[in-house]
Amino acid sequence: MPFSLTPAAIWPIVMLIASNVFMTFAWYGHLKHKGSALWLAILASWGIAFFEYCLAVPANRIGSDVYSTAQLKTIQEVITLLVFAGFSIFWLGENLTWNHAIGFALIAIGASFIFRA
Repeated sequence: MPFSLTPAAIWPIVMLIASNVFMTFAWYGHLKHKGSALWLAILASWGIAFFEYCLAVPANRIGSDVYSTAQLKTIQEVITLLVFAGFSIFWLGENLTWNHAIGFALIAIGASFIFRA
């Protein structure tokens, strides 16, 4: 299916980016607060994940008119890596190494094959 930059093609990507920000905070945000009770981290993560689902579900529903399911999943995974890299640096204060960059790049190269005709 040919690709064009229509709102139906762009909005799912925008929504998946926002969704992944929520998802990353839900899954990894509590690591900055390891002193808090585990039950509190679970409850907070569950609450944050609600907003992730409120964006991811419609993004996939809208996106399925333009992208195949495999393409949607691939877009989501690449976005996850990009969001996670920024999150690791800016929220957790971790450094990304060349090994991380090479690994992420290889995943992105592999993902590009999903979009080939």
